[in-house]
Amino acid sequence: MLGLKPITLLPARERVAAALRKAIIAKQIKAGEVLALENTARELEVSVTPVREAFQILARDGLIELKQNKTALVLGVNEKTIRNHYQVRAALESMACLLCCRNGADLSAVENSLISARNALAGNDSSSYSNYNQSFHYEIWKASDNEKLINMLSELWNGLSMGLKTTEAEYAKVSQEEHERIFAAMAAADGEKAGREMFCHIERSMKDVLTRYQE
Repeated sequence: MLGLKPITLLPARERVAAALRKAIIAKQIKAGEVLALENTARELEVSVTPVREAFQILARDGLIELKQNKTALVLGVNEKTIRNHYQVRAALESMACLLCCRNGADLSAVENSLISARNALAGNDSSSYSNYNQSFHYEIWKASDNEKLINMLSELWNGLSMGLKTTEAEYAKVSQEEHERIFAAMAAADGEKAGREMFCHIERSMKDVLTRYQE
């Protein structure tokens, strides 16, 4: 027995928002397309309520425009909006790492997510990495003990930021290596280094995504 606990994931509305945001950023859902509330819920296999709440999150983020007939018009993104998104995430996630170290936070849940991901990849199970990746970040936010920061980052989450020519296995390997460095710095209570490692992690993700927008 490894003594690991089940990993914790984001609430349903943020998971739905993340799935839609990821699809919009990856150009799987294009500007001008219309999302119907009930159809989206059916496709994502969730109830209508988290989809309605996710639409509101994405509307505040400027990715969609809400319509009166339970639909939303996709506004899309460009290179500038992607850079803005990841710059904000990098700043906030770096601060979360710093707060964890300053406050002497309990990092056991963060470590649990890290080890679970490590074991999955050792068993060549890269398909499960998305959940472990989400849990790793989410547990850091929670350990920061700042509700405002947790709420802001939850609404910014967009899942794996894979590049145009990157496979899931390749992405998972690089991401896990970065997570290991982030956690090592946090475990050593080196907030400045942990923040720098997290900033570089998010910035690398941004560069991967931007490969989809190169002419």
